[in-house]
Amino acid sequence: MTGLVERIEAVTPPGRDRAVDALRALAILGVVGGHWLVTALVADSGTVRGASPLAHLPELIPVSWVFQTLAVFFLVGGQVAAGSWASARKRGVPYGQWVGGRLARLFRPVAAVLVVWALAAAAMLVAGVGEPTVRALAKLVWSPLWFLLVFAALTALTPLVARLHPLWPLVVVLHVDLVRFGLGGPRELGWINVVAGWLVPYCLGALVARGGLRGRPGRWALLLGGAVAATALVRWAGYPASMVGVPGGRISNLDPPSLAAAAFGLAQCGAALLLLGPLRRVLRAPAAWAGVAVVNVSAMTVFLWHQTAMIIVTASALLLAGGPLPGLHTVPDDAGWVTARLLWLPVFALALLGCWAAFRGYEQGGRRGGGGSLVVRESAPERKGEARRA
Repeated sequence: MTGLVERIEAVTPPGRDRAVDALRALAILGVVGGHWLVTALVADSGTVRGASPLAHLPELIPVSWVFQTLAVFFLVGGQVAAGSWASARKRGVPYGQWVGGRLARLFRPVAAVLVVWALAAAAMLVAGVGEPTVRALAKLVWSPLWFLLVFAALTALTPLVARLHPLWPLVVVLHVDLVRFGLGGPRELGWINVVAGWLVPYCLGALVARGGLRGRPGRWALLLGGAVAATALVRWAGYPASMVGVPGGRISNLDPPSLAAAAFGLAQCGAALLLLGPLRRVLRAPAAWAGVAVVNVSAMTVFLWHQTAMIIVTASALLLAGGPLPGLHTVPDDAGWVTARLLWLPVFALALLGCWAAFRGYEQGGRRGGGGSLVVRESAPERKGEARRA
């Protein structure tokens, strides 16, 4: 382990902004933890179906405030992509080559999970597993991929949106919600927010890459203003308090993104930007940076396979135990389920570690071993003046 830490430290460029990598890692781990906590697979009458503890235990809704971290991921994505495109232009790299390279790194690991699950679904159907069960499991794995499609689209649009002020897409989200909720407009109009809603933090990241929001007052304004706006929208405008979708809910803040989700995302981005300074100080320690680097270089692998890891544990335990186990196959409707689920999380993590070992090569372009393969993702260049101010 000491040798690994030393190799990672040795291959890390001196000007790399380690705090940006840490934010990306925290965002991905937040999504993983959130899915594992608010997603249940209930074994009932020979079938397996999805359920959410948020539908039965509304007191768990604050969990969604902590683990719904997609806005931070889009913030970092916008900052890194804008900086990368600006650098590519200076070096004369054509747009096609630039975007092709970025999208290849994004979708290479996606192909692996799609092929594996297509084969797994076919095998389950041939083996006599019921179609509702197969559909529930496949949906659990494939449905989160929507976020990658949106991220890919925004990445491709970076030359057009890199200088777009985040207030413009926020205004679009406001008017879409006003029409669909306040004026009874068609629900389909909400899909405009799938792009506009995530453009808000993405453009905010591009603004940071251009040198904006360097001072703490602006970051505090984002945090407090976003938090107040989100609270007001939930308290007086009828938006749900949960920042993820809840089965049976009248409105979802995430599917598609609502004005409340956009405001909450701004608060998260403000908090993330305020953390940059402390994170830079912590990550001067080689051991701390090594942990961030390992997660960062495997971020897509972790995201793509975390639901598969939960399914492996759930299915294996059901077969070995011969019946439902608390926190794993039972209805998530009481505190006992929550306690049991927390105890299962380390087992999910071990299964995910196995998936990571098997499939990380697809994300790292076939490179295995050696410290050099562990630091391959781009990061926004650290501005020394900004680092000192933070």
